[in-house]
Amino acid sequence: MSLIHFPQVAAMACLTVTPKSSLADSPVWIRASGLDPSQVVTLHALLTDDMGEKFQSRAHFRANLSGEVDVKQAAALGGDYVGVWPMGLFSSLKPEKKFRRLMKRNVTGSPFRVQVSLFGSVVLVPSPNNVPLATCTVERWYAAHGVERVQVREGKVRGALFLPPGPGPFPGVIDLFGGSGGLIEFRAILLANKGFAVLALAFFGYDDLPQSLEEVDLEYFEEASILLLKHPKVRGPGLGVVGLSKGSEIALAMITFLDQIVAAVCINGATGMRGASLRFRDIYIPAIPYAVEKVLITEMGTMSSYHVMEDPLDERHHSSAIPLEKAQGPVLFVVSESDQSLNSKLFAEAAIARAKQHGKRNCALLSYPGAGHLLEPPGSPLCYCSSFRSTLLPNQWGGEVELHAKAQEHSWKEIQKFLELHLGPVGKSNF
Repeated sequence: MSLIHFPQVAAMACLTVTPKSSLADSPVWIRASGLDPSQVVTLHALLTDDMGEKFQSRAHFRANLSGEVDVKQAAALGGDYVGVWPMGLFSSLKPEKKFRRLMKRNVTGSPFRVQVSLFGSVVLVPSPNNVPLATCTVERWYAAHGVERVQVREGKVRGALFLPPGPGPFPGVIDLFGGSGGLIEFRAILLANKGFAVLALAFFGYDDLPQSLEEVDLEYFEEASILLLKHPKVRGPGLGVVGLSKGSEIALAMITFLDQIVAAVCINGATGMRGASLRFRDIYIPAIPYAVEKVLITEMGTMSSYHVMEDPLDERHHSSAIPLEKAQGPVLFVVSESDQSLNSKLFAEAAIARAKQHGKRNCALLSYPGAGHLLEPPGSPLCYCSSFRSTLLPNQWGGEVELHAKAQEHSWKEIQKFLELHLGPVGKSNF
């Protein structure tokens, strides 16, 4: 009797990403199976943003003896990161074109869709000749179910209000970004997903607001605070404020001078007026001009403004300092130690020292080694440098990919804890 030998059929490679649909600041789990034992493979991620710009990342892995790669356990051998890092493929996304920043603009519309591909070898740059073994498309949403966006155009105030589902009332927060101007909404809606009523507030370069920031008129921010507190779904008696960069500077001024603000989160900003003076009724704080002669031009053709905002400890600049000691509420400073835009840690430490000299002790500091200037919620990959509204050259923000991502994960949780501690509990939204 003759024996018939059937050829061995290789297992079908399988790629899973769990969950396939989630909020942008939530982790996902990537697994591959059906591979040959010890096979070297490539995981590749591709995202196209709202402007049509592409962002990519890749990492190479060796399958285990069962023919599996689990990013919670398997160490990347190379690519855009190395070691065990479950969210490494998302956090290391880089722009296809130089100096682009990944930022969600249409936060209530379609999600970011990330195509994750599994290749059966080392693939440095995917091409039509590289056919993936498997692909999976992941949706990264910014709006949880039921979160409402309300355009705000009342009096002088311009912005967008995000309300969690349900009757409320919810703790209220004003969200500010920096020197790029315009209306940036992605952090505000992610906070609204957590149960806060959040006003993303524009203050220049948007709608009929001034196109440049010549002076900070704090009455505008007071008007916005009063408007937010009047909303029936906002719980008083006070509000929180979160600001990044120039927005951090303004947030510090708001908690110092505005009765409506009872807690402030200041992320990587100056603690005195820089570039634009402040005016509030009979209060005037002059600005220290930017020392533009101290701009550093790098070999990449980018600029670093690290030395442009001069030392806050210089006695000549005391008149520009925001008198934080007059604030009644607590302040959380969040700073990045690899910030290439300014020495944010030095500014925060100077403000805290001044406050302590006057008996104010409700200031806290979170400091992150390796993090860059654009410290944002998780899901935003490091933007080391990008084109910037007010400069001719792309601006260098700094940071190291993995340390920056871990700083975002930790600080995002701490910011929420701080706001909830001082504004009261929130009602969580479910995605």
